[in-house]
Amino acid sequence: MDLQTAEKKVKDLHNLLNQYNYEYHVLDQPSVPDAEYDRLMRELIELEDQFPELKTGDSPTQRVGGEILDMFEKVEHQSQMLSLGNAFNEQDLRDFDRRVRQGAGEDVTYVCELKIDGLAVSLRYEDGLFVLGATRGDGTIGENITANLKTIRSIPLRLKEEVSMEVRGEAFMPRRSFEALNKAKEENGEEPFANPRNAAAGSLRQLDPRLAAKRNLDIFVYGIADTGDTGVVSHSEGLDYLDSLGFKTNKERKKCANIEEVIEYVESWTDKRPNLSYDIDGIVIKVDSLEQQEQLGTTAKSPRWAIAYKFPAEEVVTTLRDIELSVGRTGVVTPTAILDPVRVAGTTVQRASLHNEDLIREKDIKIGDKVVVKKAGDIIPEVVNVLADKRTGEEQDFSMPTHCPECESELVRLDGEVALRCINPKCPAQIREGLIHFVSRNAMNIDGLGEKVISQLFAENLIKDVADIYKLTYGQLIQLERMGEKSVNNLLQAIENSKQNSLEKLLFGLGIRHVGAKAAKTLAQEFGNMEMLEKATREDLTAINEIGEKMADSVVTFFEQEEAHELLKELKTAGVNMEYKGPKPVSIESSDSFFAGKTVVLTGKLEIMSRNEAKEKIEALGGKVSGSVSKKTDVVIAGEDAGSKLAKAQELGIEVWNEEKLAEELNK
Repeated sequence: MDLQTAEKKVKDLHNLLNQYNYEYHVLDQPSVPDAEYDRLMRELIELEDQFPELKTGDSPTQRVGGEILDMFEKVEHQSQMLSLGNAFNEQDLRDFDRRVRQGAGEDVTYVCELKIDGLAVSLRYEDGLFVLGATRGDGTIGENITANLKTIRSIPLRLKEEVSMEVRGEAFMPRRSFEALNKAKEENGEEPFANPRNAAAGSLRQLDPRLAAKRNLDIFVYGIADTGDTGVVSHSEGLDYLDSLGFKTNKERKKCANIEEVIEYVESWTDKRPNLSYDIDGIVIKVDSLEQQEQLGTTAKSPRWAIAYKFPAEEVVTTLRDIELSVGRTGVVTPTAILDPVRVAGTTVQRASLHNEDLIREKDIKIGDKVVVKKAGDIIPEVVNVLADKRTGEEQDFSMPTHCPECESELVRLDGEVALRCINPKCPAQIREGLIHFVSRNAMNIDGLGEKVISQLFAENLIKDVADIYKLTYGQLIQLERMGEKSVNNLLQAIENSKQNSLEKLLFGLGIRHVGAKAAKTLAQEFGNMEMLEKATREDLTAINEIGEKMADSVVTFFEQEEAHELLKELKTAGVNMEYKGPKPVSIESSDSFFAGKTVVLTGKLEIMSRNEAKEKIEALGGKVSGSVSKKTDVVIAGEDAGSKLAKAQELGIEVWNEEKLAEELNK
């Protein structure tokens, strides 16, 4: 095939694939089977491989995820992305309406839209071609996440008209994608995402577009940054115009003639939102007329012509059928309520933690009770209270056992603790939970060795301690249920790779009492290798700034056990690294970083980086990250929904940064 023929064929394939993609992901009306779409895509890939000069930025092949990025570059929005003020009840909405009519006159029409619980993004097009996608950032400066956004198939890479514009939208993860992602994470022993919003933000704020491509994200576009050249005169007209260009907008929107209709719309969706295939956390109400919007103007942070109504936490009634007990890695016995399945804030809830015996007594919880359940922050299921007036007399009191439900050892309540604890070091539940902890992400991070696989290996006596993980063979693993040749080979490679982890990963994985991930890193940095740490005395340990007496005693006690020495010997023989590989602590005297010697507090939701990433970077520059605000705090980093820590910082006059300022300082 010559270049001219190939060029025509590529253009035809672009048009066909873009049309099929639009029908499937925007209109939800596919006109061809998946196999036909896949065949055409393979044909286009082959042509682009044969004629690389024909591969363009708007090619459908560019959605699969490109090269891993080194970092996100900062970009400036064409116009500021403002945040919205909040309304929490009917009176707040009526107050908003009163202010609008005072500023714009009595003749006001509103547009109500579902408030998608996702990540706000900006999309820039030049002559109809998608050229830049960015996070909201501080509203003026965001981060370039174009490569990740290209993987969202409902974002058009080329518009139906050759227009230049910047539009705003909310990227989100549908519930089905979220459930599949978390299921895979749990099977791999990874910590699941708390909610679809965090999952969407995490997918778009990481440097490998190939990961974003696997997450099945979606988007609703909700506005045009500058309508000046479009000719539209109202927000609703602007949304219709976006539809005509090929964007995906939310069709559940409604024009309302007055605030009464707005309130009616809000009330209807308060009840209907669990039926959606994606999460919403409220309703956005906007003045429809663009002229009136301009007349009303904005405050420093929010438009006066729009407001976000936030749904109250959803509470439902169900029956508490039983109370199950589980034994954790440290021996703590935790009661869990087993509920009749009930839909709460978009997901089905069957279990809720009851924390400890004191809480059960305080709330007077009995087996068989009708209970009120809600999700704290729309995330964690909890029993709010008991409906005592619904009791029939058949309910049963619950008492915590005197002996471990796993090994029958007597339970104890240590001084100063509420929890009951099994102190038998050979308790199978503790050993199993310890194995699960050892392979987890923050410890040895062995991908593919999740809770289910660990439990299966333990039940079949293939592993009895963490050293046995490094003795597993192909022959043992291939016999396990749902373990094929590829899975086994990948798992064996992941086990082999984990041998190269830095010392702090191993230390944390060993589960030494009171030694968390941060303390493990401090110990690894200070002593350099396992041999030196084994020889450390209580005095050596407490001389370290962040190591207290309780932790020092725990570390010394661990290394005094003959079993610990035998375990470490086996791990060393297996080739597990015993040396610290990270940077040494920065000397305050030699560092020119702002953070050297400073105490920093992180509060609220961070989106540019995770809490752990922020901690590691601050500590690598000589800073200390504290969990509480005091007069000794030098700076507070306030993410979204920052609460009491931010208030205390403001009260004490402590410097407060947003996340963008933190990222800027870390990158100096």
